[in-house]
Amino acid sequence: MGKVWFVGAGPGDPDLVTVKGRDLIARAGAILFAGSLVSAAAMRWASAGCEIADSKDMALEEIIAWLVARAQANETVLRLQTGDPSLYGALIEMAQPLDAAGVDIGVVPGVTSAMAAAAAAVESLTLPEVTQTVILTRVEGRTPMPEGESLEELARHHCTLCVYLSITLLQQVVSALRAAGWRDDAPMLVVQKASWPGEEKIIRGTVADIRDKCRSEKISSQAMIIASPTLGARHWPDLKKSKLYDASFTHRFRRASE
Repeated sequence: MGKVWFVGAGPGDPDLVTVKGRDLIARAGAILFAGSLVSAAAMRWASAGCEIADSKDMALEEIIAWLVARAQANETVLRLQTGDPSLYGALIEMAQPLDAAGVDIGVVPGVTSAMAAAAAAVESLTLPEVTQTVILTRVEGRTPMPEGESLEELARHHCTLCVYLSITLLQQVVSALRAAGWRDDAPMLVVQKASWPGEEKIIRGTVADIRDKCRSEKISSQAMIIASPTLGARHWPDLKKSKLYDASFTHRFRRASE
């Protein structure tokens, strides 16, 4: 019985697959990739004899059956999925039946779209004395939110919010922010297909106008929503600096020079 690896393909650009993930793609005898979200270009490192299949039309049971069957015939089998396997990736739903079938499992993390979106827009999700907290969440849709995790409740912290899987519910996002006390001029960022070569779109706006801007750009899928008091800091005239690089701050690698 071979080993099944859950590999994070990252946000879209195949060059953002980790070195370990790329090496596993090259070694794999079989790869099942999430074709609705993962670029087929990520398969360019696969060997000529590798069996490659797309899971976009498969139900969970079919995915498990495919992985188990290939693990019986190959030393290395990959489940290649978007972003990071541990975040909105159905990892445990797949791991449990593989455990039951006696299949060994490994996980390789990937770059998640929140980080890719911040990178695309040259934004920092944290800033000294502005916010030191980032919340990764989503809006309630067909999947209900646990008690205490509504976006309105989370938004009351007024920290950075990275909202996944919710671009079609952008009006609900805006309503939740307003209900939590965010001002209409609070900055927001939406990045569609962050890092996808030639397909990335960056939309900057505010609580008041971000929905209209996304509508005009026809942003309706594969988009990260970020609301944060740090957005736009690159252009602030005054910025609180990190103590780590402050000449008057001593730490174990450097004595204060002032």
